[in-house]
Amino acid sequence: MFKVTRLVRLASGVDKASVDDLRVQLSSALAGASRSVVEPTLPGSRNGGDILVHAQFESEQSWGQIRPALEAVLADVRIVHVDGVDYQTDSTEVGSPGTVYRTLLLAVQPETPAPVVAQFESDLLLMPRYVSTITAFALTHPTNTCGASRWTHVFEQEFTDEAGIMGTYLMHPIHWAVVDRWFDPECPEFIIRARVCHSYCAIVEPVLAGEAITL
Repeated sequence: MFKVTRLVRLASGVDKASVDDLRVQLSSALAGASRSVVEPTLPGSRNGGDILVHAQFESEQSWGQIRPALEAVLADVRIVHVDGVDYQTDSTEVGSPGTVYRTLLLAVQPETPAPVVAQFESDLLLMPRYVSTITAFALTHPTNTCGASRWTHVFEQEFTDEAGIMGTYLMHPIHWAVVDRWFDPECPEFIIRARVCHSYCAIVEPVLAGEAITL
């Protein structure tokens, strides 16, 4: 499965009618995708844009056929910035669907030793084991990136509901006692560049379809 995510930030003052119009255009451009999400981001997203766009394709070649149409919409003058990733995954059907889809784009410092990166990834993958509100997850390396950083990791999840991410997930001890040290410049383990994209939106159908994907 080949996946594409774009976090679309709109110009200040863009009204709801324009947001709705852009969502229609984005959805139309992705009409050939196997699965797609084009939803406004929820409050609490950080560097997550105003519209979360996520699409899945049978192959990278299938994505290549649709890419020009999507890029044409993303060139709209009402759009001022886009962060994004393209990545390949393999899926295993486990878990259950949630009502919130979240993606986290990360950039590990380039000089970080491979064993340290491996430990960081292992710590991230502890979270679905302990956080009961995570119903599906995927951790992968992107093959192509765009935006404010050269993203090295995509960590995506489905959650039971919005409280499951803003409360249970962010406040869980596994988050602040184990994972946060990699993100905190005051901790010796710090390896993540300051800007991260934490973006999430409501969904009515599964996005990950019960995937459990690890690097």
